[in-house]
Amino acid sequence: MELSIDKNYKKVMENIDSYCQLYNRERESVKLIVVTKSQPSEKIEQVISAGARYLGENYPEETREKKNEFVYLPEDLEWHMIGHLQSRKSQLVINEFTMMHSLDSVKLAKRLDHQLSNVGKKLPVLLQFNVGGEDSKYGWDASDKNNWSSLMDEMVEVINCSNLNVQGLMTMPPFTTKETESRIYFRKLRDLGDYLQSKFPELSICEYSMGTSHDFKMAIAEGATMIRIGTAIMGSREK
Repeated sequence: MELSIDKNYKKVMENIDSYCQLYNRERESVKLIVVTKSQPSEKIEQVISAGARYLGENYPEETREKKNEFVYLPEDLEWHMIGHLQSRKSQLVINEFTMMHSLDSVKLAKRLDHQLSNVGKKLPVLLQFNVGGEDSKYGWDASDKNNWSSLMDEMVEVINCSNLNVQGLMTMPPFTTKETESRIYFRKLRDLGDYLQSKFPELSICEYSMGTSHDFKMAIAEGATMIRIGTAIMGSREK
């Protein structure tokens, strides 16, 4: 298992290198977030040894428990919250994570902001948008460009949360095996980023978390700065 995780990690990194070269991207502009949710600490230790420094998790309690199992973790290791978060678990994110990719409501933003204020911390966040309009997906509905202006009031409320450092956007588009279809959704998120930047020039929207195992090539083509890869590196998850 250790050999396969190391091999898988290096293969994905090689693919990222190739795609960055193909689409004239600077290699340093794309970070690999290895999705380790529901994976045991033994496998996480192996992918860290392979070189991973950005780990993506969905469940704060699980992350806290796993972190406590390690005797040693690299100082430059980052834990990224990439899944939907219930407001009552927001304190765990503040305590356990370096960045949150999945901020998806004003209610959650205000709760995080208040808790961060209490401890004198700031948290880098990405705003999650539903670019495909699927009922099963979280995030602000950004499927129709004609309705983007209706999101602005809520965006103002989020941006006014002074302890949240809004750095970019995240999406989970509809699953498709056709590269051209995936690319449409990734391009829409980039267009939305440009739109928000024009409305809020005080922001620096520079991060785009998009692309997973089956579509990260097209995500890189459309400007992804963070891609989230799980089973292609870690194998199947524990049940």
